[in-house]
Amino acid sequence: MRTPLIAANWKMHKTRPEARSFLLAFRPQIDSVDVAVAPPFPLLGTVAELIADTPIALAAQNVHPDLEGAFTGEVSPVMLKELACGYVIVGHSERREIFGEDDAFVNRKLHAVFAHGMTPILCVGESLQQREANETEAVLERQLREGLEGLTADQVARLVIAYEPIWAIGTGRTASPEDAESGARFIREQIVKLYDDETAQAVRIQYGGSVKPTNAYELMSQKNVDGALVGGASLDPEAFAGIIRETARV
Repeated sequence: MRTPLIAANWKMHKTRPEARSFLLAFRPQIDSVDVAVAPPFPLLGTVAELIADTPIALAAQNVHPDLEGAFTGEVSPVMLKELACGYVIVGHSERREIFGEDDAFVNRKLHAVFAHGMTPILCVGESLQQREANETEAVLERQLREGLEGLTADQVARLVIAYEPIWAIGTGRTASPEDAESGARFIREQIVKLYDDETAQAVRIQYGGSVKPTNAYELMSQKNVDGALVGGASLDPEAFAGIIRETARV
């Protein structure tokens, strides 16, 4: 049985006081699912202190694959491990589209995260143009095949994959539960082809894209959807807690 993972991606939001207020309001509302919070890099230490001795895991929004070097503005896996990060988001569409990260670079990041004992949350998904051109499956197949290159079955079994159709991220336009299930099912089928059924059944596949308390139950009820990577709604403690409560009902 796969335990759902509900992860908050705060993106470039919140100051230290705002993070403190959020977590003080949110902490008492944890239910029986796995929960992670991914704050901006400057807040990782603050959030780590606030969630110590709670079931909430710390996640990072990004990582550079090298351990050190002349990479101004980047953060290494060693630095994240030192802060006790449990998860690292890799390959988010904003990193791919805005910062030009390709599947080969995403693959290097996955190897680096695993090498330092953390769990990657690999984001995959198609744009609106790709969806309208019926290229969704081709895009997902390529992102998985090239992104997972060289990873062992054991590593992939521990991986979290977030299916995030780009057209539904921050747009208010949510994929239907059937869309979410179709994408998640296709991803699991690709893992079977690349590895085996046992590995595919172990992988947790999140849905991401305008998840709210009002649609969480229906989305999380899908057979192949094992949680959510939450953007905008994760900035509000009540909304984020509501998503967790709805998921716990499934």
